[in-house]
Amino acid sequence: MTQPTEISASSVLAFLQARRLGVIASCSLGAVPEAALVNFAVTQDLEIVFETTTATRKFPNLKHNPRADMVIGWENGQTMQCSGTVDEPEGRDADRLRAFYFGVFPGAASHEHWPGNSYFRLRPFWFRFSDYNQPRRVCELELPRHDGAARQANWFGALLGQP
Repeated sequence: MTQPTEISASSVLAFLQARRLGVIASCSLGAVPEAALVNFAVTQDLEIVFETTTATRKFPNLKHNPRADMVIGWENGQTMQCSGTVDEPEGRDADRLRAFYFGVFPGAASHEHWPGNSYFRLRPFWFRFSDYNQPRRVCELELPRHDGAARQANWFGALLGQP
């Protein structure tokens, strides 16, 4: 097996921004893994935003256990895996993320008023990029974990060397 090397935060961001579909995996109340395809948008702060409804399996899963994994990209032999924590933002944060999501998916603006529709945010703390083309390449990136406390100002920008 190839030993992982490091990948830059800006490379992770570019890979994610070039894609719109990912598979999110959550854990049921009975500890059974469950996966679903979702549309997603990723902010400059590397927040992965997606919508779901109370009628899905992932909704109660993520409310009960906020840990989730996601796999993005499978074209051209390249994938990105990530692990992180999920929350359902409220207030200004929710408004900001919904507006961002609608900017990426303008047709989804009407979903906001669907019964039971919600917007979740995945804050990844680990990424693995795999390129299965020869020569095979595997790269990883670890970020500070978000524990639900007040968010540090521009923590992702600091990784990119921005103020």
